[in-house]
Amino acid sequence: MLKLVLGDRNYSSWSLRPWLAAKQAGIAFEEIPIHLHGPNARADIQRYSPSGKIPCLLDGETVVWDSLAICEYLAEQAPILWPSERKLRAEARSIAAEMHSSFTALRQNLPMDIRASKRFANHPTEVQADIARVIEIWEGCRRRFAARGHFLFGNFSVADAMFAPLVWRFLSYAVALPDASRAWSDTMVALPAMQEWRTIALAEQAAK
Repeated sequence: MLKLVLGDRNYSSWSLRPWLAAKQAGIAFEEIPIHLHGPNARADIQRYSPSGKIPCLLDGETVVWDSLAICEYLAEQAPILWPSERKLRAEARSIAAEMHSSFTALRQNLPMDIRASKRFANHPTEVQADIARVIEIWEGCRRRFAARGHFLFGNFSVADAMFAPLVWRFLSYAVALPDASRAWSDTMVALPAMQEWRTIALAEQAAK
């Protein structure tokens, strides 16, 4: 069975992405959780991940690290994780890659903290620009593909998984969203897998 090495549910946005993709695709896997602020975290991570970072996926002797690479590996087992049409698949990969490599100001100023409730009204200009670009992506996808289903490209895909941490971020910091983006966000929050992730994140706090 596949094994997915994960960080804390409340904070590890990168861990959420492949975990959600695997859950939505119905791929069975074992979880190996690591407390990122624990005294042995570095050594525990390096036991599994050659990059010294998580998440990483273990498939027998094969190790796949980096959240987007893991999602691509999962999609080879479950092609439903990308749109079936070649051109839509390329577009979905493009926005997934943009999420992976961009939005630095947003990440730094609005870190994922599912337990938080922090109205963040005075965004620096760089954060406002990142939020505007995210909303532009979401609104554009929903405008074009609403007839196909409730996710960014109609059916759930890796693109939705890559943007999933922003759902929690925007809720935690009370970021206002236009109607189509809010509807997509609500759809994501309602997923049983997202609710499971949130429940475990809240339990982490209770265990401290």
